Amino acid sequence: MKRSSGARIGATLAVSALSLALITGCSDNGSDDAKGTDTKESAGASSAPAAKALTSAELEKLLLAKGDVKDFEAESGDDTLPKSKSEVKTDKAACDPLAWATAALAPGDTDANASNTLTAKPSAASKDPSKLTDADIENAFDVSITFVGLSSYDGDGAEKALKAVSDGVTACSGGYGLKAEDESSKVTKVSTAKSSGAGDESVAFAEDVDMDGEGTATFLTEVVRKGNTVATFYSVNLAALGKGGKTEIPAELVTAQVAKLK
Repeated sequence: MKRSSGARIGATLAVSALSLALITGCSDNGSDDAKGTDTKESAGASSAPAAKALTSAELEKLLLAKGDVKDFEAESGDDTLPKSKSEVKTDKAACDPLAWATAALAPGDTDANASNTLTAKPSAASKDPSKLTDADIENAFDVSITFVGLSSYDGDGAEKALKAVSDGVTACSGGYGLKAEDESSKVTKVSTAKSSGAGDESVAFAEDVDMDGEGTATFLTEVVRKGNTVATFYSVNLAALGKGGKTEIPAELVTAQVAKLK
């Protein structure tokens, strides 16, 4: 089964999260017809002094960490997410910002980027393994994993990054080809989704991905700007994927992450 880079990585992480949950137990979720862009700034707000981009090291400190959001575990994305944009290629330049945002990479022109993953704790992880029911075991696969990326920009770079994403949703509505780590997949449709309205500006989009001829699966991505920092969110849930549904981006993660941005 072929997936987009984020979906493939998400499946791997979901299995890892499940294994971790079971080991721990043994030892001790946007509609397409809603408005997808929310802007809170007036047209004249850009008259403020030019912003200076944060460094990647500074962005790392702003990522959600362990204990920041109840029932979510934070882990570094260094070993699971693409390290550079050169690892994620599309067959249409206008679609690049969408693919980058999905892979927790900067959707705009900057080298300042940091990323991690937030995994929802399965309820069965805290149970005595001898008391696990069939439903507990089945629900253990109902694990939501969210890839979070932060990027920072000089001047109006953050605004341009959001515009590139918004423009990409329109330009790529008919889909595009994607190649990541020598694995190819096909996005068959891109559509506007309802954004959270967080930060100064936000864009959300849904992508239908061809699952190797076995129908399509829908994946959601949200991009939020606060000042000159951009946060991207992309979630995967194996249970929802298996049922042909879509994974909702946990609202509490978006709220908590944007609150940490300067």
